Amino acid sequence: QVQLVESGGGLVQAGGSLRLSCVASGRSIGNYAMAWFRQAPGKEREFVSAIDYSGDLKYYTNSVKGRFAISRDNAKNTVYLQMDSLKPEDTAIYYCGVSTLREPAGYGDFGGWGQGTQVTVSS
Repeated sequence: QVQLVESGGGLVQAGGSLRLSCVASGRSIGNYAMAWFRQAPGKEREFVSAIDYSGDLKYYTNSVKGRFAISRDNAKNTVYLQMDSLKPEDTAIYYCGVSTLREPAGYGDFGGWGQGTQVTVSS
């Protein structure tokens, strides 16, 4: 059973940057796709970005394309989300999830959620 711990969130002004980290323990994530989701107050959890097991294939929801970048370091069992040009609408709790597959196939493939990390963007 893998445990995921997200960190790196905080309070930032619009236009600022944050780098989120997701450290996995319990087993290696090197053979599995990973993803970031977020949940804003009063809204459902939504997909943000995903990366395949090798780091070669990356996917983003339209609203973050060109601003966010997902990456992974399998040697460190860690996935990152670099967030630039942040907007107030990016405010949410950010969660990482692990897939059972090497490549992302659907939002429902991801699980193992950690406690999340709060990102707040002020205008």
